[in-house]
Amino acid sequence: MKTQTKLWAVVPAAGSGSRFSKTELKQYQYIQKHTVLEHTVNRLNTLDLAGCVLAIGQQDNFAQTLPFQHKDRLHFCTGGAERVHSVLNALAYLTEIADENDWVLVHDAARPCVTQACLQLLVNTAEQSSQSTILAIPVRDTLKKVESQHQIGATVSREMLWQAQTPQMARLGVLKNAIEKALANQVVITDEASALEYANIPVRVVQGRSDNIKITYADDLELARLILQSQQV
Repeated sequence: MKTQTKLWAVVPAAGSGSRFSKTELKQYQYIQKHTVLEHTVNRLNTLDLAGCVLAIGQQDNFAQTLPFQHKDRLHFCTGGAERVHSVLNALAYLTEIADENDWVLVHDAARPCVTQACLQLLVNTAEQSSQSTILAIPVRDTLKKVESQHQIGATVSREMLWQAQTPQMARLGVLKNAIEKALANQVVITDEASALEYANIPVRVVQGRSDNIKITYADDLELARLILQSQQV
């Protein structure tokens, strides 16, 4: 009898966020009396998760004190030097408690505005197609290739270009192996899809929403605050 695959989430939350601030971590900034990380994890917990692994900094004594919803689902592991290492550490943690055919969705700690509808569409698409799947949106603005001295060299066609978001979803064993292979060959991994692409694994795109922003700079925090207020979730 075939066992039912479970759904897990991974949140890499060990980054320093140097572009946001040299001294403050963006995932612990407050919006509406909750940290960015709480908003992010609580959004993920609207799904029927078997569990959620947070990869946090070695010196982080704060994350585990936060009043997350469904706190019984949460697991913590130590993150790595870069985002990809944090994800890999979390996947290694999961291999001890999950099946290699279980689904895992990886989501940025600083994306608190992803909607429940987008999350469910991503999961449904991955499960129905049995393919690795990511949220993304088509590029809308005209793109320019800028050369030296800030001079435009060319206009780049945006016809086939999409802007990748998270979550990005794949089977546990497939994703772990793909990341390990890429790192072993010193391939630069900026997201899970880039590791899967390197391993020649098909990745499907699900159209998300432009309000699924990643808080990168300090002024993004106010934008996230306005988005969350408008969503009223």
